Amino acid sequence: MSFKSLEDRLQGGVFLLSLGLFGLFWAALAAVKADPTVLPGPVEVAHVFWSELVAGRLPDALLATLLRVAVSFGLAMTAGCLLGLLLGRYRRLDRWADPWVTIFLNLPALVLIVLCYLWIGLNEVAAIVAVTLNKTAMVLVTVRQGVQSFDPALDDLAFVSRLSRRERLRHLVLPQLAPWLAVAARNGIAVIWKIVLVVEFLGRSSGVGFRIHLYFQQFQTAHVIAYSIAFVGVMLVVEHAIIQPWEARSVRWKREAERGAIHILPAANASA
Repeated sequence: MSFKSLEDRLQGGVFLLSLGLFGLFWAALAAVKADPTVLPGPVEVAHVFWSELVAGRLPDALLATLLRVAVSFGLAMTAGCLLGLLLGRYRRLDRWADPWVTIFLNLPALVLIVLCYLWIGLNEVAAIVAVTLNKTAMVLVTVRQGVQSFDPALDDLAFVSRLSRRERLRHLVLPQLAPWLAVAARNGIAVIWKIVLVVEFLGRSSGVGFRIHLYFQQFQTAHVIAYSIAFVGVMLVVEHAIIQPWEARSVRWKREAERGAIHILPAANASA
């Protein structure tokens, strides 16, 4: 067994043990409160979870919310990356756009959601636009900072060596930007799904947020916790199965690509 696989198993064991301790802590609090209408224990919530799963309401709500998260995440990452690259490269444009970025970065999510519903209507387009606008500024700032931290010496070498745009993008830009993109993606997942739940809570007729709002109005605490845990569980899987491996891979890719660029630059220079 390699050291890497042993380390991964230890991390997985610690993760599961930590979740188990959280469950025990939750059960202890529920026992102390002794009022399942206020704080139901894990067993009561598990029963509700199973009944909602069998009835099909939980899978339908999860699917609707995940679709909104995926679409909003893709749009926000695309727009934020393009704008971040542009502002990171052109300082004069960045100075003019900085007040706009600050406004959208600090505009409360609730305000933007309400405005989108008022301007566009209580529909799916308004929901996606509200979530995308909330996240785009955060991606923009992260990517802009990554671009501004590029090593200028590599750009000078690429210019002297007459690298093509494709070679420059592959061997210089993307490797240096990869860790920043991973950070933007991690923060994006953490923020977007919370905003999506608020969007659904306020103005949609499907999704986990809608179900939480419905059961909140009926004072069914166990149902609220069951739906919350279901979606948090999905996000934990996304974090550990996709985001963390992507982040680790991006760091390795940056190191390998930069080592490759060291060989490519002299070769290109010699051929010129």
